[in-house]
Amino acid sequence: MMTVLEYATDVNRTVENILKMCKELNIQAENEDDLLDDEAITILDNSLDDYDDAYEENIIENVNIKVEETFSNTQKLKKKSDVINAKKASNNKEDLKKKKKDMYKNKEKLQSNTPNTDSNIILYKENMSIGELAKALGVNSGDVIKKLFNLGMMVTINSSISYENAEVLVLDYNKELKREETTDVTNFEEYEVNDDPKDLVKRPPVVTIMGHVDHGKTTLLDTIRKTSVADGEAGGITQAISAYQVKVNDDYITFIDTPGHAAFTEMRARGAKITDIVIIIVAADDGVMPQTEEAIDHAKAAGVPIIVAINKIDKPDANPEKVMTELTNYGLTPEEWGGDTIFCKISAKSGEGIKELLENIVLVADLNEYKANPNRYAMGTVVESRLDKHLGPVVTVLVQNGTLRLGDPVVIGTSYGKIRTLRNDLGNEVTTALPSTPVEITGVNDVPSAGDKFFAFETEKEARSIGETRKTQEKQKELKSNSALSLDELFNKINEGLKEINVIIKTDVNGSAEAVKNSLEKLDVEGVKVKVIRSSVGAVKESDVVLAKASNAIIIGFNVRPSTEIRDYAKEQGVEIRLYDIIYKVVEDMEAAMHGMLDPEYVEEILGSAEVRQLFKFSKVGTIAGSYVLEGSIKSNAKARIIRDGIVIYDGNIGSLQREKDSVKEVKKGLECGIVIENYNDIKEKDIIEAYEMVIKK
Repeated sequence: MMTVLEYATDVNRTVENILKMCKELNIQAENEDDLLDDEAITILDNSLDDYDDAYEENIIENVNIKVEETFSNTQKLKKKSDVINAKKASNNKEDLKKKKKDMYKNKEKLQSNTPNTDSNIILYKENMSIGELAKALGVNSGDVIKKLFNLGMMVTINSSISYENAEVLVLDYNKELKREETTDVTNFEEYEVNDDPKDLVKRPPVVTIMGHVDHGKTTLLDTIRKTSVADGEAGGITQAISAYQVKVNDDYITFIDTPGHAAFTEMRARGAKITDIVIIIVAADDGVMPQTEEAIDHAKAAGVPIIVAINKIDKPDANPEKVMTELTNYGLTPEEWGGDTIFCKISAKSGEGIKELLENIVLVADLNEYKANPNRYAMGTVVESRLDKHLGPVVTVLVQNGTLRLGDPVVIGTSYGKIRTLRNDLGNEVTTALPSTPVEITGVNDVPSAGDKFFAFETEKEARSIGETRKTQEKQKELKSNSALSLDELFNKINEGLKEINVIIKTDVNGSAEAVKNSLEKLDVEGVKVKVIRSSVGAVKESDVVLAKASNAIIIGFNVRPSTEIRDYAKEQGVEIRLYDIIYKVVEDMEAAMHGMLDPEYVEEILGSAEVRQLFKFSKVGTIAGSYVLEGSIKSNAKARIIRDGIVIYDGNIGSLQREKDSVKEVKKGLECGIVIENYNDIKEKDIIEAYEMVIKK
């Protein structure tokens, strides 16, 4: 026996819903306190599935809006379900309905995302209710209430039970009660799930394709999609989301279509390690280009296997050998030349070599043995997100471990909710998503960012609590600057166990880049090495700062100067940029920092910068640079350097400073002035004059 209220709570329905069913089934019950006997409960249990189906059919017949149809389908999925293969889900409405019905009957739970305990032990939570205790015991709440009535306790399903009373009660079920040792999974990015090896199964590898613009990335992705659709699939391909799976023989591969290197690195900077393999695509008629170098740097920094795809081999001027030779300079040596990098010659346009490329991806995946545990609640990463005016936040996620199911409560970044719809990469509605499966979901309360991690939980209450806590923590974090590694704190980091120092080198000429790189890589202080993750010629760019942030690196500039915008951006990202013009000073500072003896006494202080807009030449004075002060101020006794296209071409002193016809000591931002640089006349329009002075830092 149990009341209508107790039964409604037990089956996760509203009281009104149960009373309506009672009326239709001729069961005597008119309010929430009326008692239901065992026969009535059995009739209601058997009728729930049929009642849901009738309710859904009524919705589908009367409402012609797909969103409402999806919502009505979701209403059925209040219970946790058995794992169904999402890949076999179809658009067939009857088939999907049958699968959902099966999910009601199979109520086996997935493994929790919190530490496992002995099955004979019941964990007591603070202020645990009778209903929660009954659920933990795996018995009907009516039985628990009866036992407590016999002990002289008048309780309902929502009443709290003390630890002492619960301890007595669980003995009747041959169980042992223990207080729950709470595990804080609020910061689930850092939470490590230790799966039992016997629960791990093979999962598809996750692949990202990167390369220079116009080298064929988009064409390759399209060709792979078209050639890998299962035979007889209705409607061909519908590329619904920017991530999809393809089948190669009996294996699957998941492709993530990132909008660019910066997005890829930004996701890594947020701790989103979603890619297992990177394909670097290079055009056979074009060779290695600047963005190719960036792609290689990013892939190496991510520490994942690289496969090189040489595209456009069908073009008359294609020269794959030249590309292979160029790539050896970046540490990518073909296997046929004795190296360890797989090279595939392809034509994304005609499809030549695509099959071999996919087979090589499967081979690399088999060697690395990518595995996951499908028998637990899901966790993964956001690939992209958007706000739809009809559906609300729509999020594309990649499931990395566990199984994501319709109706699961989730926390994504700082947003939370219950999954209302699950759609695969073909736009089909599915009920579950296994590891390495990309799906589009709705049901969360806010739009998360790409790279945010998600975690599925057992209860909506838990998801809401953790989501709100994370939102509060995020606001507090914004008030503090989250800085990357700096040279000053290097020694402390080494003491904490840092074994590799990531460095990005930017120089004015190739010779300097090689010299600085070689000098730094020779450093070895107590087993700590310097790793140069990028070494290139040119000014410090935004992409360098993004890579430094993602890799926790220091940027070293040699005879180059970052613009004011880049300097501000680096400061905002907490990335340190160190500037030098003498090689031994770079090595000296790095070595001193590694020993914890960096001398911070003299530091350079930028006073201001001015742009040269007009030149005046006088035989007695030399060249006067008619300039406009862009930032700070220019002082007559300051040191100055001439910067052209981000490169330092001269470093000296300001000889004289004039405002109109008068000599002045200082000219501030927004004013025009005439500047003479001592012993240097080769100034050009658009040059930047940067004034600075060396000051003692206390």
